Amino acid sequence: MRQMLLFLLVLTTLLAKEKDSFITEQEYAANLYANPRGIGCNKCHGKKGEGMIISRYKDKNEKKVLKTGSIQNLSFQNFKDAFTQKKGVMPKYFLTSSELKTLYNYLSIRKK
Repeated sequence: MRQMLLFLLVLTTLLAKEKDSFITEQEYAANLYANPRGIGCNKCHGKKGEGMIISRYKDKNEKKVLKTGSIQNLSFQNFKDAFTQKKGVMPKYFLTSSELKTLYNYLSIRKK
């Protein structure tokens, strides 16, 4: 009985916090996209996740371009893998599962 009451108390508290939040989920997602813990996603992937050229440079007298691809049409698994597997210059952000889902949903809405 005690465990059930404790569970209901925790559940009620969690639901109340989400309902009474001072920012919407979209506002939270926009802030997370702009600064997830370091360099914002938008600095390399663009305002809507469309991808962009980050830099042009020369390496051994050969012109090179550092660019990112679009992240708008990735499956959730590929999106999640980009955060957990080292790939190119992508920094590691150590985002929670909830934050990853929030970012993914935000980009899905933004591409429309």
